[in-house]
Amino acid sequence: MASHILTDIAASISELKANPMKVVASGEGLPIAVLNRNEPAFYCVPAKAYEAMMELIEDMELLDLVKERADEESVKVSLDDL
Repeated sequence: MASHILTDIAASISELKANPMKVVASGEGLPIAVLNRNEPAFYCVPAKAYEAMMELIEDMELLDLVKERADEESVKVSLDDL
């Protein structure tokens, strides 16, 4: 059965068991597909990549909020009023 691999880097479960830190380092901070019998079993996402992904998701949520509010009427306020 053919599968899409959503990363540029893949490693086998055997490689991961033998030397997990080497496998993670080979991804250079990017997610790694871990294969079982040449099929993706799961993805290993290093902490830096996870943090970057979460920031991107937060940015996308903020962008949606900005788009929702873009047509709202603005209210003028002076700094003294705050």
